[in-house]
Amino acid sequence: MNVNPQYIWIAVAAIGALVVMGLVAAGVRRSRSARLQKHFGAEYNRTLEATGDRASAERELMHRAEEVKSFEIHALTATQREEYRADWLRIESHFVDRPTTAVVEADELITDVMQTRGYPIADFEQHATHLSVEHPRVVEHYRAGHAAIASGKASTEDLRQAMMHYDSLFQELVGTGGTDVAQEIVPKSEVAATSRERVAERVAREEGEVRR
Repeated sequence: MNVNPQYIWIAVAAIGALVVMGLVAAGVRRSRSARLQKHFGAEYNRTLEATGDRASAERELMHRAEEVKSFEIHALTATQREEYRADWLRIESHFVDRPTTAVVEADELITDVMQTRGYPIADFEQHATHLSVEHPRVVEHYRAGHAAIASGKASTEDLRQAMMHYDSLFQELVGTGGTDVAQEIVPKSEVAATSRERVAERVAREEGEVRR
């Protein structure tokens, strides 16, 4: 049976078009993955581990981004910033005598700041996922700080580290309200060296007053 050469060329063209479409789709997926990885950083890997596959993880991250777009997130007013900073200094002053209470209060203050800025009332995990959209690096501080409370077995050093984590997140949230995509999370052992020095100085000062 003779086959019309025109049909052969049509079939070849159709196959070629499908191949091109497949390559374009693959390129789009790679580009999307790269953008998500760059934006979310460690949160991308965390979500990938939780969902078990890349497609599900990326759907989850894109869903978060779309959900947060529906929130009316806004920066704090100058008055609100000053009030919250005063609250933070008060909480820090409690740390020496009541470290666990101070960390719990820090966690509660973060929640209050988020709600004032327009984030909805939610549980910790929902707050963390919402924060990850505009604060993908600093959200790791939130998770680390909260973990000290959740464990119920935190040492004084663990609680001190938790306060440092919360301090990093607090300073970001009470700032101008921009994203932190250019900010890099540092290992727990290296978090906020200056804050660690400040806490150590406060502890030394308090111990000196007790001896007197």
